Amino acid sequence: MNTRFELRHRLGYRILRWVLSVALVSGVLLSTTQIILDAQRVSDELDQQATQTLALVRDAATQAVFSIDAELARQVVDGLFQQDAIRYARIAHPDGEPLAESSRPLRQAPYRPMTDSIFQAERIYQISLSRRANPDTNYGTLTVHYDTALTAARWLERATLTFTSGIARAVILGLVLYLVYHLLLTRPLLRIINSLARVNPDHPDDRLLEIPKGHDRDELGLWVNATNNLLVAIAENQAKHREAEDRATRLSRYDNLTGLPSRETFLGLLSTALEEHRRSGQIISVFCFGIDDFKGINEQFGYQAGDQVLQKVADRLSGEHGGAHRFAGRLGSDQFVVMEQNLKDDYHAAATAEWLLQVIARPIELGNREVSVSATIGIALFPADAEHADQLLQRAEQTMTLAKAASQNYFQFYVASVDQQIRDRKRLEKDLSMALAGNQFHLVYQPQVNLESRRIIGAEALLRWNHPERGLVPPDEFIPLAELNGSIVEIGEWVLDQACWQAARWARVNMPIRIAVNLSAVQLKQPDIVSRVLATLKRHAIPPGRLELEVTETAFMENLEDAIAKLRQLRAEGINIAVDDFGTGYSSLTYLKRMPVQHLKIDKQFVQDLLSNEDDTRIANTIIDLGKSLNLSVIAEGVETEEQEYYLRQRGCQLAQGYYFSRPLLPELFEAFVGDFHRKLTENNT
Repeated sequence: MNTRFELRHRLGYRILRWVLSVALVSGVLLSTTQIILDAQRVSDELDQQATQTLALVRDAATQAVFSIDAELARQVVDGLFQQDAIRYARIAHPDGEPLAESSRPLRQAPYRPMTDSIFQAERIYQISLSRRANPDTNYGTLTVHYDTALTAARWLERATLTFTSGIARAVILGLVLYLVYHLLLTRPLLRIINSLARVNPDHPDDRLLEIPKGHDRDELGLWVNATNNLLVAIAENQAKHREAEDRATRLSRYDNLTGLPSRETFLGLLSTALEEHRRSGQIISVFCFGIDDFKGINEQFGYQAGDQVLQKVADRLSGEHGGAHRFAGRLGSDQFVVMEQNLKDDYHAAATAEWLLQVIARPIELGNREVSVSATIGIALFPADAEHADQLLQRAEQTMTLAKAASQNYFQFYVASVDQQIRDRKRLEKDLSMALAGNQFHLVYQPQVNLESRRIIGAEALLRWNHPERGLVPPDEFIPLAELNGSIVEIGEWVLDQACWQAARWARVNMPIRIAVNLSAVQLKQPDIVSRVLATLKRHAIPPGRLELEVTETAFMENLEDAIAKLRQLRAEGINIAVDDFGTGYSSLTYLKRMPVQHLKIDKQFVQDLLSNEDDTRIANTIIDLGKSLNLSVIAEGVETEEQEYYLRQRGCQLAQGYYFSRPLLPELFEAFVGDFHRKLTENNT
């Protein structure tokens, strides 16, 4: 025992020495790096603050020097001195003669010799004053001196705290790690060795362990040697026991005929899945189905043929069950069950049910005969229909029984309302597949107005579906369906063709305006999308600059590199690119700098509560400022009131559309609206 104690003491000493050394060195390096980076950030923020301040007062200073208004100039200078960091400010004529100036002494502080070498004692910023109408004429200069003392004081306080806390953290971390190693490694291992020395060979481990390198004579080496002595002594006996247990487990947990999990085993798998999905909030569906008229198969072909049918169905479920997200089992007789995890919605479950019906309906070869079978499925969903595994399976079985009484080769949901909702959606999808051929689609156009000139410069083409029975179907109801089944590609081509045709017609009647067309994520993924767009423009003799393609942030984030390449090709041809619903998706400057974008569209949800919701107002202002900084035009959607239009125009938003100007109109009404709108504008100006 004395030798073991000394060995443990030596290992603990080595751990303490290395952990403290590494922790201290890391703490010093990380703290120093953080202080340097913070100094750089503070310096950049000071420059940015000065730039913003000069930009804020530039117009007023320009007006003062242009009008030689000393009182206005004095107000601008006094306003600047509201900032404690400004030491000197002057507005001067081009010859250097000051129109207004003011100054105060540098702040005295004991830390200035050090911080002045980093940030300078004061920083001087100067801009030329010119008017936007005549930017080449210099009317004077605006000069500001910033005293860095206040900024340096805050930086020095953070730097001291950062360095002190970094060293303290390093020391504390080293001591904590040493204590953890002692409690969780050294002392427990000695106890494990004593326990393993008393293990009964009838309860061994199942593998031999290798001695870790460098631990031949420490606690780990002793532990591994003791473990291996026990394992070698009973390895053969363990293998025999394992083989017998596996056989017994297989017989009790799996169906003898099909090899699928039994009811009890399936319930165990389902219970585990429910616990995982209860934490994640995702949906699980249970599909319980029975072979239709299985009794007739047994009577016509014999019980052996019936068993073969069950085996074939089980093989199909096992071979095509969808990996780790889908499990199958046999409940007994002709009844099977399938569990599917990670569902997006109820519609996903309906798609799986249809797939199951197709898999089961494939002909089955019995010797030289082919037998066609079908199944009826009952579906129950977690968490909507039941919270526990046995209840969920029971309700799926009950639903299957009800479905069998109604029909065959059929599926039904446990909740009648969900079942009807899914069927309505499937019916709408079927109608959608015939809508284009049935000429049920048409386009309407909503004008886009230049807020500065007050003229209509473009229109957004919007798709409408006039269903023969339901009337107008909302786009947010059928567009997701079209994207899901891929028909959006054909529909999108039709929309682009119709919009370009209309643009060409308006150009012929002396109304050349830009047409904006939405491009879905599914369309953007098509390998020939660029050539198709260009061919459409060529077919209608439309200049590329008269077409604008609107893409959402999520559309190109699904495959960013491919989307960037295609949009750059389109932009290279002269086509305008706009980011639709900006601010509702990723809103990352990283991708925005890489995208060939000319316009940002503020989503209507931020415009609707523009003057009543501070968050929406702040978001709208941020997007407008972002557009200005990136030299992008900003289009506001959903403008409905004069107050919204006035605010957006004052904030510098260039374009807008919404019911305040006009609802989306049919082509002939749009044409008349544009003429009337511009005529009223001319009358008001005169």
